[in-house]
Amino acid sequence: MAQAATRARRPRSWKRTLIALAFLAPAAGLYGWLILGSFVRAIQYSFYDWNGVGEATFVGTKNYVDIFTNASKLVTLLHSFELMVFFTGGTLVLALAAAALTGHVARRRGGDLVRTVLFLPQVIPMAASAIGWSWIYSREGLVNQILDAVGLSGITRAWLGDTKTALVAIGFIGTWALLGITTMMLSSGITKIDQGLYEAARLDGANAWQEFRAVTLPGLRREIVVCATMTIIAALASFDIVYMTTQGGPARATMVPGVEVYFLAFSQQKVGAAAAMGIVLMAVVLLVIIPLQKLSSKD
Repeated sequence: MAQAATRARRPRSWKRTLIALAFLAPAAGLYGWLILGSFVRAIQYSFYDWNGVGEATFVGTKNYVDIFTNASKLVTLLHSFELMVFFTGGTLVLALAAAALTGHVARRRGGDLVRTVLFLPQVIPMAASAIGWSWIYSREGLVNQILDAVGLSGITRAWLGDTKTALVAIGFIGTWALLGITTMMLSSGITKIDQGLYEAARLDGANAWQEFRAVTLPGLRREIVVCATMTIIAALASFDIVYMTTQGGPARATMVPGVEVYFLAFSQQKVGAAAAMGIVLMAVVLLVIIPLQKLSSKD
């Protein structure tokens, strides 16, 4: 009877599988056409010299060789890694501190207001944020007004118009934009940590810093990896902040791969070179992200 029951269940199992595949097929087909198809075409275009309209000329790996031999294009990749210092390093440090502090404030009045203020940058459109920060960094903007008020008028400047400060200024915008979502994610992770661990640490005489280092940080490992992954991708693939504030200037001081791809494709009509830069950027992102994911999977 057991064998008969098993044989009876098999057709039902196959039927359910076929039904599930039938429902998945339209979405899978659309995904394959739009995403995977576009990816394959980008790889194909990267081996051609094409202006997007006329006849394409096969050039082999010339577009890739040009990326790694052209100093100006290599610098765009370097700029992305410099932005990682702010987008990832600065954001995670501030978010960890904010999550730890809001964890204490949440138990008091005003906790919801603090979380709302921290999350506010996440709900503001990046285009609007970039315009607002352009005003703040301008010659007559808020930053220079504050410096004038405290007697530091000698260092005032158009922060986004100076080759020495433009990239750093954009880095601070990225930190501000990403701080809210990372703080919320880390705050959520803190609530999952067993409170008994904190009580045990206090019984052992641990102070607040020792609790944070020995209990909070290990308990937030997975959340930290997720936040690091998200912010690294935001830094390496940054486009909107840079394009809306400086468009890669002044003198390419803030040019990043995402903006470079845009100008190559739509301003210079070098679709093949733009596709090659996009493929290289994707490879760089994967090379940075995959080790992080392996770190997260370790027990």
